Amino acid sequence: MRNKKGGGRDMKTTRSLGRITYVVLAAALALFALSADAAQPSTRNARFDHLQTGFPLTGAHTKARCDTCHSRGVFKGTPHACAACHVPGSGRATTTKSASHIPTSLPCDQCHDTRRFAGARFDHSAVAAGGCASCHNGVTAKGKHARHVTTTDSCDRCHTTRYWTPATYDHSGVAPGACNSCHLPDRPRTNHIQTSQSCDTCHNTRAWRPARFDHAAVTPGTCSTCHATDKPANHIVTSASCDSCHGTSTWAVATFDHATVTPGTCNTCHSKDKSANHVVTTASCDSCHGTNAWLPANFSHTTVTPGTCNTCHATHKPANHVVTTASCDSCHGTNAWLPANFSHTTVTPGTCNTCHATHKPANHVVTTASCDSCHGTNAWLPATFDHATVAPGTCNTCHATDKPANHVVTTASCDGCHRTTAWLPATFDHATVTPGTCNTCHATDKPANHVVTTASCDTCHTVNAWVPANFSHSAVTPGTCATCHNGANATGKPSGHFITTRSCDACHGTTAWLPVLNYSHTSPFFPGRHNSSVTCTDCHTANSETVTWPFAAYQPDCAACHASRFKPDPHKKTETPTTIRYTVSELRNCAGSCHIYTDNTFTTIQKSRSGEHRASDGGF
Repeated sequence: MRNKKGGGRDMKTTRSLGRITYVVLAAALALFALSADAAQPSTRNARFDHLQTGFPLTGAHTKARCDTCHSRGVFKGTPHACAACHVPGSGRATTTKSASHIPTSLPCDQCHDTRRFAGARFDHSAVAAGGCASCHNGVTAKGKHARHVTTTDSCDRCHTTRYWTPATYDHSGVAPGACNSCHLPDRPRTNHIQTSQSCDTCHNTRAWRPARFDHAAVTPGTCSTCHATDKPANHIVTSASCDSCHGTSTWAVATFDHATVTPGTCNTCHSKDKSANHVVTTASCDSCHGTNAWLPANFSHTTVTPGTCNTCHATHKPANHVVTTASCDSCHGTNAWLPANFSHTTVTPGTCNTCHATHKPANHVVTTASCDSCHGTNAWLPATFDHATVAPGTCNTCHATDKPANHVVTTASCDGCHRTTAWLPATFDHATVTPGTCNTCHATDKPANHVVTTASCDTCHTVNAWVPANFSHSAVTPGTCATCHNGANATGKPSGHFITTRSCDACHGTTAWLPVLNYSHTSPFFPGRHNSSVTCTDCHTANSETVTWPFAAYQPDCAACHASRFKPDPHKKTETPTTIRYTVSELRNCAGSCHIYTDNTFTTIQKSRSGEHRASDGGF
């Protein structure tokens, strides 16, 4: 019996030593992991699925080091409440209330959130009306500023907690003329009219500006009673009252009734001086100008003797005027000066140089023919020459033989391609040209970005439309695109192209390069419905064929990409005796059943639910 008891003690001792050894090893491994994490950026915390703790990391918490909250390597039992960490003496390097914080016992997250601590918003819905000053008294929280209207009313009489400004006060109960009960009488701007009237005589509470005063009861001619008598520098000299020209409803434009003014007495009010370009005349202003519209000035030339224009108008003409001694009204009209119209009906054909100079512009065709051989007197341009009598192939009789630098090399006459009715576009009939002989007329050099080829131009280009060039890829072996499209012979992949060794025709077509064809994936999870919104680089983040899984441990299931979007709350596993929720690992493919069991033995299903999330499910 002693040996049995002794043997029992030995067995217990062995088990105790085993537990101690396990604890020591576990602690050593935890310290090793903690030191390794401390030496790395905080992004290594992402290896642990913090959702399993029931405390999701959001906002600024995602950037915090583990040991900021889990001090001395203790992870379990870390409090979730703000006040357990964000208070002095908590032993954690956290933000605490500042000395200027408003006195309150509410939890931090009543006003602050983890995305940004500053810019806290307090829900005032539970604050009793009229109780603003309990906090907003200039000590606990900001009170009234120095320029605030003098009042003992509570803040919420004018302001709201949702929008502090603009403040709106209900003036319906304020007696007219009592504005200075709240508003200081010395507040008007320096340019305010001198008046002892109450503010609401001109201003109203709905819209302070513009101020409107009812002038109906004001005696005409008494404007200076309120308004100053000085006028702007450019005002006409007058001692008349303002309302002689200006109205009370619209100050500008000023309108004076000239009906009673004696014609020819304009200089009684208006200055005699005229603008520098005014015609020389001693006539009164109203001889040409009207009182309703000053411009344009209209002078009735009906009584003027033809040919006497220089009586008022100067005799000089602009530099480009035709040389003539004829009177202005020979070509110009009094109703419309331009365009000038001269009747050439009496001019003998071929005598243009009688009036017009004989020189021609530098690009004029070489000819001794009279101007009217091509130009008309009604319309100078375009000039039209009748080529009907010109023998074909004799273009160089009049036209120079040189051609522009980019002209095709040819000795053919101009009318081989060009027409006399329309010079451009030039049209050559290629019907008789032997295919493959383009270089007989056209140069063999190609633009720098042309594909390298010895094929004749008409292999890709047509004579009807040079571009776009169309090459038939029907005879090209699939998968050999790079034979030409290698960046040297023809366009290759652009710099930002998806990194792949597959041939162009795996995704692109030869008849329509874009849009890119859908690549056939072998994965059962893609494309599904992904291809309606997901681009290649959304999954292939390294821009290569290899997918970089955000949560590689779950590949190739949905959770490998979507683990961070998993929310434990909706995924209950049982509620008896306590609530247990599914983990990301259990629902990693998002397509399995999500049953609710009667208890934590997970043997009896209380509610059976089919999978909600599938790549092919439009409701995902």
